[in-house]
Amino acid sequence: MIVTSKTITFILIASGTVIGLAGTDLVLPAIPGLPEVLTGNAKTAQWVLAAFAGGTGLGLLAYGELGTRFKIGNLLISSLFGYAIISVLATYASTLYELSFIRFFQGFVAAAPAVFAPVMIKSMYEEQSTVAMLGRIGSIESLAPALAPIIGAWLLSVSGWKSSFYVTAAIAFLLGLIWILRRKTRLSFGYTKRSEAGYFPLLLDSNFMRYALSQAFTLGALLIIVFAAPTIIINSMNGELADFIIMQVLGISFFIVSANYSHILVTRLGVEKTILAGSGISAFGCIGIFCMGLASNTSIELLWFLFIFVNTGLGVRAPPGFYKALLAAGSNEARGSALVVLFIMFTAALGTAAIAPLIDGGLLPIGALASCVSIASTWLSFRVANGRAKPLPP
Repeated sequence: MIVTSKTITFILIASGTVIGLAGTDLVLPAIPGLPEVLTGNAKTAQWVLAAFAGGTGLGLLAYGELGTRFKIGNLLISSLFGYAIISVLATYASTLYELSFIRFFQGFVAAAPAVFAPVMIKSMYEEQSTVAMLGRIGSIESLAPALAPIIGAWLLSVSGWKSSFYVTAAIAFLLGLIWILRRKTRLSFGYTKRSEAGYFPLLLDSNFMRYALSQAFTLGALLIIVFAAPTIIINSMNGELADFIIMQVLGISFFIVSANYSHILVTRLGVEKTILAGSGISAFGCIGIFCMGLASNTSIELLWFLFIFVNTGLGVRAPPGFYKALLAAGSNEARGSALVVLFIMFTAALGTAAIAPLIDGGLLPIGALASCVSIASTWLSFRVANGRAKPLPP
C-alpha cells in the first residue's frame, strides 16, 4: 500500500480532532473518584466534563471567525501547543472547581481541529468522495470514545488522575511539531472562505438550522448519556468501570460500521431519508434507556444493547448530515462548521450541567433528557424528508 501525501494529511487532520475528543474521554474513568482526591463531590465532578464542553463551544465560535483572517495551519499549531500547555496546568488543580475552570480553557483551545477538519476534508476531495471521507474521519474519531477510556482507566490505575493530562499534553505537542515540519502542506490550506455575513445570517437560515440542530441533537443526546454513564454505572447500577468501557466499545464498533456504510444507504434511500432513519434509530435507543429508568431496571447488559442503537443511528446520519449542513452554509462554511459543532458541545454541556444535580437518580433523568433531545432531532429531520421544509439539492 502506497501512503500518499494526501493520506498523511488526512491522518494528521483526524489526529487533531481525536486528541480534542480525548480531552474528555481520557478523563472519564477518573470522574467517579475525583471527589476523593480533589475537594468536591459527585455533582461538582460532572462540571469537569461540562466545563470542557462549554469551553469548546465558545472556542468553536472564535476559531470559526479566526479562520477567515488567519491561515488554518498556523491556527492549528497555536491551538495544539496551547492545548498541551493548559493540559499540564490542569494537573496543579487542588479542587474540582479549579479543575473545571482550567478545563474550560482547555476545551477552548481544543476547538480548532473540530472547526477546520470538515472544511479541510471538503477542500481535499471531490464532492462524491466527501461524504465517504467524512464518514471515515468520523470512524477514526470514534476510536477516541472507545479506546480512550480504556487507556484512561489504565493510566488512572498506574499513575493517578494527572497522568491522562500529561499524555494529552505530549500528544498535542507532538502533533504541533509535525504540522510545523510539514510547512508546504500546512500553508496549502490558506484561509477559510471569507464571508462578510458572519454568524447571524446562518442562525436565521431555516435550512441550515434544521440540518445543524438535527445533527447536534443526535450526537448531543449520545454525549449526555456517555458523560453520565461512568458515575451511574458505578453508583446506581452496582457496576464497574469495565462495564462502561464495554458499553463504549460496543457502541463505537457499531458506529464505525454504520458510518462507513452510510453512503450506500444514501444511494439507495436518498440523503434526507437516510438522515431521518439515523435520527429515528438513535432516538429509539434513548427512549429505551428512559424506559429502563422508569422500570428501575439496572441490567447493564440491556444498557449495552440499547446504547448500540444510539450509536448506530448516529453513524447512519452523521456523514450525510454534516455534509448537508456545510452545503447549507454555502460560502460561509467555516462558520457553519463551527456552529454545528458548537450546537453539539452546547447540547452536551447544558445537558450534563442539568443532569449533575440529578446524577444520583440513575438512568431515569439522563434517559428522559436524551430522549427529548433525540426526538427533537428526528422531528427536524422528518420535516425535511417529508417535504415540510425545503431540502437542499443532493
